[in-house]
Amino acid sequence: MYGIVNKAIESLVIENFGVDKWNAVKKSSGIDVDFFISNEPYDDDITYALASAVSKEMNISIADVLVTFGEYWVLKTGKEKYGSLMEAGGSNLKAFLKNLPSFHNRIMLMYPKLTPPEFKISHEEDNSIYIHYFSKRVGLKEFVRGLLQGLGKLYDTPVVLELLNDRDNGDDHEIFKVSW
Repeated sequence: MYGIVNKAIESLVIENFGVDKWNAVKKSSGIDVDFFISNEPYDDDITYALASAVSKEMNISIADVLVTFGEYWVLKTGKEKYGSLMEAGGSNLKAFLKNLPSFHNRIMLMYPKLTPPEFKISHEEDNSIYIHYFSKRVGLKEFVRGLLQGLGKLYDTPVVLELLNDRDNGDDHEIFKVSW
């Protein structure tokens, strides 16, 4: 993952718990990086180690860490770093979700070494849509849940998420039903 992801984890911890807690997370993770460069790729293991250390240091489940981070990514990092790109995705939640499959194509222009997930949509209704999540990375479905919840908050549209398919249950990808 790119350094911007690890920087966002650092910002989330510092903003909510302070520098001392971030230093404890870094120490617990075993990651010996003084600072992350946003546009440089880092091994995924670093990001996973940081998330695990946050879970340990905050005494919360890794799933809760990933959901919280997903929401933070949309509401803080996304708005600050990719504001115009986010706005171009749509004027409401449904429009943004319908445009989600092409979102990472635009991101790849900025981060050419990115290995993005793939999103597809189906079952579009007036108040719901299915989001199909495909990724080479495992263990990030709760991050995606947080992203979807964060998008609901960004567009001031309360969402209900239902996980219909799950790779943990033998499916080849996750499917979230997003209702509003």
